[in-house]
Amino acid sequence: MSESDALRDLYRAYIDCLNRRAWPELGRHVHDDVRYNGECVGLPGYRAMLEHDVRDIPDLRFDIAFVMAEPPHIACRLRFDVTPAGRFMGVAVDGRRIAFNENVFYRFEAGRIVEVWSVIDKAAIEAQLA
Repeated sequence: MSESDALRDLYRAYIDCLNRRAWPELGRHVHDDVRYNGECVGLPGYRAMLEHDVRDIPDLRFDIAFVMAEPPHIACRLRFDVTPAGRFMGVAVDGRRIAFNENVFYRFEAGRIVEVWSVIDKAAIEAQLA
């Protein structure tokens, strides 16, 4: 198995952890000092962010559209088709179904995610609610 294949497998295991809401396992995939969009949030902060997302979007599921690996980095386009309960990204969604994509990049170190850069297509969300 190539290093790229192994990294993609690690990433898919991480996404599976998120979709199962297996929060106690998150530390197997995410470094204690993880950075999110340039800010050191640490594992507790990262977990709290994910748990908050699930509370606000009960049907949240991370669907990999495609994933590319260039060790130690992963680039992924995630698809979402969800029903947020109230506001999402500052937009009043209020239980309406929306679909959008997230382009997200990760840096791995020793088999765990140490950096995450995320860009969500907010314009797609706003267009659906107009």
